[in-house]
Amino acid sequence: MFTLLSIILSAFLISLGTLVGAIALILKQKKLESILLILISLSAGTLIGGAFFHLIPEALERQANTDVVFWIVLGGFIFFFLMEKILHWRHCHHRNDCGKHVFFGQLSLVGDGIHNFIDGLLIAASFAADFRLGVATTIAVALHEIPQEVGDFGLLIYSGYKKTRAIILNYAIALTVILGGIVGYCFSTKAGVFIDLALPFTAGGFLYIAMSDLIPEIKKETRSRSSILTFVIFILGLVTMYLLKEYTH
Repeated sequence: MFTLLSIILSAFLISLGTLVGAIALILKQKKLESILLILISLSAGTLIGGAFFHLIPEALERQANTDVVFWIVLGGFIFFFLMEKILHWRHCHHRNDCGKHVFFGQLSLVGDGIHNFIDGLLIAASFAADFRLGVATTIAVALHEIPQEVGDFGLLIYSGYKKTRAIILNYAIALTVILGGIVGYCFSTKAGVFIDLALPFTAGGFLYIAMSDLIPEIKKETRSRSSILTFVIFILGLVTMYLLKEYTH
C-alpha cells in the first residue's frame, strides 16, 4: 500500500507541473525563453544522469544477462524515435518550432497523453523496484516535464487555443500520468519481469529525449556566456543525480 501511495503522490505532483504554463501569462517572451533554456539544460543532465547512474545499474543488478539490458535500452531509444516520427511528437521548447497548423495542437495533446501515461508506468516500475530509485526517477521526470509543459502551453496558444482553455486541457492530459502509475503498479505486483523490462526501457527513453530533443536546443545557443551557463547547468543535473545515488544508497 505504501508503494501505491508513493506512486500516486509522485504522479500527482508531476501532473501539477502542467500549471507552470500559467507562468507564461505574466512573463515576457524574452524572459521566458531565457529561463526555459536553463530548465532544458538541467532537464538534459538529470535525464542522462538518471539513465546512467540509476536505471541502467539497477537493471544490470536484476538481470543476469547484461546483453539483454543493453538491447532493451536500445529498444526504448528506438521506440521513442518511432513515436516521434509516427505522431510527429516533438517537445516544442520554442513557439516557432511547432509549425502553424491548428491540427498539430490536437496531435500534441494525443502525444502528450501517451507520453504521460508511459511516465506513470516508468515511475511505478521504479518504485516497485526500490523506493529510492522511484524518488530519483520522479525527480528526473519532473525536471523534464517543466520545460516540456511550458513548450506545450505555447504550442496550444499558437494553435489557436485561449490561454485558460490551454491550461485546462494541458492539465487534463497530464492526469494520464496517474493512470499510468496505477496500471504500472498492478502489473509490477504480479510480474517481476515487468520491472526488468521497464527499467532499461525507461533509460532508453530518457537518453532519446535528452539527446534528440533537449541537447540540440542547448546547442543552438551561440553566445559564449550563455553557452557556458547552460553547460554548467547541464553538469549540475548530472552531479545532482550522482549525489542522489551516492547519499541515498
